[in-house]
Amino acid sequence: MPSNGPAYIVPDWPAPATVRAAITLRSKGQSQVPFNGFNLADHVGDNSQAVYANRQSLIESLGLSAQPIWLNQVHGAEVVYAPEIDGLAAADSCYSDRVGQACVVLSADCLPVLLCNRDGTQVAAAHAGWRGLCGGILGNTLAHFGSDETVLAYLGPAIGPRVFEVGAEVLEAFLSSARNTQHQQSIERAFVATVKGRYLADLYALAKAELLSCGVSHIYGGSFCSYSQPEQFYSYRRDQVTGRNASLVWLESP
Repeated sequence: MPSNGPAYIVPDWPAPATVRAAITLRSKGQSQVPFNGFNLADHVGDNSQAVYANRQSLIESLGLSAQPIWLNQVHGAEVVYAPEIDGLAAADSCYSDRVGQACVVLSADCLPVLLCNRDGTQVAAAHAGWRGLCGGILGNTLAHFGSDETVLAYLGPAIGPRVFEVGAEVLEAFLSSARNTQHQQSIERAFVATVKGRYLADLYALAKAELLSCGVSHIYGGSFCSYSQPEQFYSYRRDQVTGRNASLVWLESP
């Protein structure tokens, strides 16, 4: 990473050599308060020129040959195939099997999930907030890999289980989506009751439960808290008006 470029995390997972991934941090960017730093979202009220400069800096720093596949994220479960994208697609997950096409999702508390197959020929990035997780965004994304593929998953920065308070309706929604008894039990363990019908929810545990129920057992990451690490990550719940971090994954030639 160049010293004058943006700061980012390289995921610690045993991905094949043809798979590259990065998660941006909020330092060294052109955006001003309250988006101060390296905001990559063009829909949050930030200066458009600052966002453009940040995106170009990202491309140069990562050595990308083209713009990443930016999405219009809608907290749903739609998956798009990168080579077929024309314009800004309304979706929350992007899949690619082509070299040089970086799949990217933006987040500020929701969970970014990066995926690749063991052979290093397929990648995907999913934006998994609680609605997307409950709606099947990970299962829909994994369907593009095929049932015979060994898939690796990396869980990026999301709001942590000690601060993500939700209502009983969120627990009920997840329970209604349980695939089997084991999945249901894992969901129940991801919620800790507080007071007056409220719960602390563990997005990481919920994502792991979903991945395991889909046959994915190679799961990495999941140690961040976007809410509690303000120097590194944006958090909508913490700040309301704020920027977005980006999580990217792409294929390179062998």
